Amino acid sequence: MWERKYKTFKYWVIFSYVMLSMLLLTSISHAQSNSDQLTLVSGVGTIAVFFMGVLGWIVNAARSSFLGLKRGFDIVLALIGMVLAAPIVAAVAILIKIVSPGPIFFKQERVGYKGKLFQIYKIRTMKIDAEKYTGPIWAMENDPRLIKCGKIIRKMHIDELPQLFNVLKGEMSIVGPRPERPVFVEKLSGEIADYKKRINVKPGITGLAQVRLKYDETIKDVRKKVKYDLLYIREMCLMVDLRILLRTVFVVLTGKGAR
Repeated sequence: MWERKYKTFKYWVIFSYVMLSMLLLTSISHAQSNSDQLTLVSGVGTIAVFFMGVLGWIVNAARSSFLGLKRGFDIVLALIGMVLAAPIVAAVAILIKIVSPGPIFFKQERVGYKGKLFQIYKIRTMKIDAEKYTGPIWAMENDPRLIKCGKIIRKMHIDELPQLFNVLKGEMSIVGPRPERPVFVEKLSGEIADYKKRINVKPGITGLAQVRLKYDETIKDVRKKVKYDLLYIREMCLMVDLRILLRTVFVVLTGKGAR
């Protein structure tokens, strides 16, 4: 049903674009035959401004309509996901209590939509005070900071399940660029062009960059992911989100990109 509505809306946008283009061409022809060069330039400029304004309104209306649909989609998936994930989270919680002292869950500050800070929720897979001596660093292959069974939990992406609560709170979306820690955002913004454009949409649990590329190890890897994030922002629509979700299932089943 949503796919049919999306196609109908897309055809309406294309039709409006064609009609406005025809109006612009007709007006230009009329100006050429009935006015001098100065009037032509003035008329074309006025029509161009009007045309761009209407086209901008159409684009904004389409984006607003999709974002409303996306939010409803997020809520439904988050509720279903929390119900299905409850037994898995309970089993993992018991396992963590057995192998490691300390809390089951932890929260960490991340940069969200338009730069707003929020607390992301995750299942703890590292030792207590894992960054006490190193400070904030990226996860690595065979990370010594992981608790027993921590690598398996990460490989199956079970540690990400509590973020469904962030989705319900409206801080995150199911699909979008991954939210980063403030210290890394500040650092990477100075090294990678357009890095901060990632925060023009809500961050997501999964995203185009996550399902297409491996885990970040170098600045070069981050640059590649930023390109995918910006591509998603430009092309985001319901069908793109559905394709990313299907790809995410494959990534979870294969453990691709986990640390």
